[in-house]
Amino acid sequence: MPAPRKPREFLRSLLDAALAASIPARVLPPHLPKPPKGRTVVVGAGKAAAAMAKAVEDHWRGELSGLVVTRYGYGLRCKRIEVVEASHPVPDAAGQAAAARILKAVQGLTRDDLVLCLISGGASALLALPAPGITLDDKRALTRELLRCGATISELNCVRKHLSAIKGGRLAAAAAPARIITLAISDVPGDDPAVIGSGPTVADPSTFADARAILAKYGITPPAPIARHLAAAPDETPKPGDKRLAGARYVMIATPQAALQAAADAARKRGVTPIILGDALEGEARDAAIVHAGIARAVAQGHFRQGKNAARPPLVLLSGGETTVTVKHDGRGGRNSVFVLALALALEGAAGVYGLACDTDGTDGTENNAGAIVTPDTLARAAKRGVDLKALLAADDSWAAFDALGDLIVTGPTQTNVNDFRAILVLRES
Repeated sequence: MPAPRKPREFLRSLLDAALAASIPARVLPPHLPKPPKGRTVVVGAGKAAAAMAKAVEDHWRGELSGLVVTRYGYGLRCKRIEVVEASHPVPDAAGQAAAARILKAVQGLTRDDLVLCLISGGASALLALPAPGITLDDKRALTRELLRCGATISELNCVRKHLSAIKGGRLAAAAAPARIITLAISDVPGDDPAVIGSGPTVADPSTFADARAILAKYGITPPAPIARHLAAAPDETPKPGDKRLAGARYVMIATPQAALQAAADAARKRGVTPIILGDALEGEARDAAIVHAGIARAVAQGHFRQGKNAARPPLVLLSGGETTVTVKHDGRGGRNSVFVLALALALEGAAGVYGLACDTDGTDGTENNAGAIVTPDTLARAAKRGVDLKALLAADDSWAAFDALGDLIVTGPTQTNVNDFRAILVLRES
């Protein structure tokens, strides 16, 4: 089959295939349990929470009630499960109120009752219920610091769990002795249930000492109430073997790897060889872009091998995971637009190489785009329009770069979240 004639459309079709493989309406129903003898209470949080709640409603035959919280603009209409919208990635009062109601909803249940917990990326910020003595403003201030310093999602969530009254297994502990089943969509490298949404329904192996070490690593001085709470370590999160979590079961219904595999299958159908570099890539977005550019160049030069043979174009490199950005200036843009901008500069206009990076939830950072795209003429078009790409990257203003070029990718809320999606298409040998 010939190489794709419209590379932009081809790359977007791979993103669409990854998203289609991750939507709750498709992946959730096969994992629903049988209705219990008693009540069924649905709770949950995340960017996919509303779509997950609707999927439960559409396929549940028994009694049902509950509450989920999702990001502003990500809500859907449900009949029996209440959907509340709140702020992400910095929590707000709406998320705090919803988290308090969720915690109360699971208390006082019996062994005959079932708690169905729906967790997806974003739950950590949306389930914002500070531990006693800590205010929401304290947590907001610290969250901003951790987001700006380049902390990984695992580090961020470790700190969050030890400042929370609901995360790190505390929700499941509150639901005992009721049976609790968590249906989760992974958005973290490694698909660790203790990290996804800060693990409200699973045992937490991390400690207060770990949380303190993370703040020390990045030189962060937290608000005084948080410092006192972490130093006192008054109430550790439930650890593996905790009897209160004995009735908890965790089911992963969508993962970054499955999304990448769906994109790979779509590429093969178009006559393009896919190579999945990994679903758990981390590190600075700029550094990751340089590595991806180097691999793309190696493919174009016939130096990249797959097994014993050289990998030949047309070929698409696929990867997932979650990069980070150490923010030093007040520009606009998220990790995916930073990745694409750094990729464009590293490729230096290499012929026949196109790239795309998007957050699968539809929002890259805090802007209106999911990500951006790079083409062989990106540098030339920027120069013609007087857009200084190097200066914009240095100013942490990647959004402005692709807005000026018309190369932002806008999907709107996707109702799922399986982390970042990157695809680099190499059409011919150099």
